[in-house]
Amino acid sequence: MLLDSLLGAQNSLVLKNIFFFPVEYLTNEGQSWVLPVVRKVQLQIANDPTLTHEYVPSAGQAEFTRRATELVLGRESHAIVENRTGGIQAVGGTGALRIGAEFLQCWYKIRTSRTPTCAPVYISSPAWENHQQVFQDAGFEDIRSYRYWDSDKLALATNDLMEDMENAIEHAIIVLYVSSHHPTGVDPSVTEWEQIAGIMRRRKLFPFFYLPSQGFASGDLDQDAWPIRHFVAEGFELFCAQSFSENFCLYSERVGNLVIVTKDNESFISIKSQIASIARAIWGSPGAAGARIVTTILNNPALYAEWKENLKVMLQRMMLMREKLKEKLRILGTVGSWEHIPQQNGMHCFLGLNSSQIEFLVRKKHIYLLENGRINICGLNSNNLEYVAQSIHEAVKFDCQSSRQ
Repeated sequence: MLLDSLLGAQNSLVLKNIFFFPVEYLTNEGQSWVLPVVRKVQLQIANDPTLTHEYVPSAGQAEFTRRATELVLGRESHAIVENRTGGIQAVGGTGALRIGAEFLQCWYKIRTSRTPTCAPVYISSPAWENHQQVFQDAGFEDIRSYRYWDSDKLALATNDLMEDMENAIEHAIIVLYVSSHHPTGVDPSVTEWEQIAGIMRRRKLFPFFYLPSQGFASGDLDQDAWPIRHFVAEGFELFCAQSFSENFCLYSERVGNLVIVTKDNESFISIKSQIASIARAIWGSPGAAGARIVTTILNNPALYAEWKENLKVMLQRMMLMREKLKEKLRILGTVGSWEHIPQQNGMHCFLGLNSSQIEFLVRKKHIYLLENGRINICGLNSNNLEYVAQSIHEAVKFDCQSSRQ
């Protein structure tokens, strides 16, 4: 009886401890999901008698990088037709960002040899904190930020963003986030992307895209990649760090690709060779298993269609949780507007809470989220939604009462 009561108390405690830190897609049961199409391909590969475990070239599996690049740019892209683009397989999206940063640090020092340091890098504020570390470790000393989030309007800080880019130093590197900005879940509109491209062309800025979850923003793979394709169509040379961790749920496999777009084939061959050399020095040879899964799916029309259906399942659940949270807060009469929650996309969600409200949730309700108020929307499910909404309501109410005193 004592053991049963202790287990009951422990289970009760676990139900009240809700963690929103993981950046993985979680099911309604709170479990990491293995996509059915991925499971099918894993079994297919495991039973392939011709499979070997030889080292992969430093530049990666050629078929993987080709298909991955086509997924970003579209098979009809002029850059592909003119043979001035391709990819380098990387250890996840972060690895792709790192080898791109390593190359740019050397490249800019060569091009600006009259000055002791290379061009600055601009990263959005807020951003995933790891990205600043990536560029620092790559040798960049001048890392700046451009404003991205308007905490008053709970939306994209459009005017501030444009102003910061207008004032950016010429030839600077701008890290641009596509398909579910981390951590706000807010992306520029088509019109805003066109304006950003115009400013960057005028200011001679270099775009370094980060594409962590193609398909998670709109559910349409082509639409999510449109900003990158627009820049290519406008004649930009660019890099794009592409990750397959989220949209294939291959987190531990670390499958990434650095897409390189240059002005001509000669430049592409030269740059690819140098970046492959950088990759060789960092990790020698990239992993094969995850890239094999992605390549098999992208190469097979039936599997590709099944993958897109799996994407829809994930997207629909994330959208449903956003709508339900907003509706619960509306029914409770929680002070403030919560329309920004369903207007965001992907797994990342900025609740728009202040520091005292977040502290209330952590200390009083055992709901653990980041200090900036970012949660993984997949952490919500049918078992905890009511509790989370009620706790947010109480946090806002408590904060309002405290401010009146």
